[in-house]
Amino acid sequence: MPDRGLAHHERLRTLGAIRRLFTEGESGFVYPFRYLWYSDADTEPSVEVLFSVPKKYHKRANKRNLLRRRTKESYRLQKELLTLHIGARNLDLALIYSAREVLPSHKISHAVRRILESIAQQL
Repeated sequence: MPDRGLAHHERLRTLGAIRRLFTEGESGFVYPFRYLWYSDADTEPSVEVLFSVPKKYHKRANKRNLLRRRTKESYRLQKELLTLHIGARNLDLALIYSAREVLPSHKISHAVRRILESIAQQL
């Protein structure tokens, strides 16, 4: 059975990697997410992900935390879609929640699945 946790080393957290992702990465939109991804073959294979819910659309922290938790859970349950296709590459991914309303978890899960499948196809 594959590891389905979301370990600390799977989080995108270095400032240089985040800056590279936003300057050199490819982007797309699948409602309700804007996503960015950057793939590099020079480093050891890994997938690192960043989750963001902007304060601009959701002023209350409890709503931002709820949406971030739903997004993390959806990614955690479906991350093997990427790990099967990654090969010997490093992949950085950012999922930015862009909708103004709070969507149910099944819609978030479906959007995350579509994003992961499209990135896997492009790899």
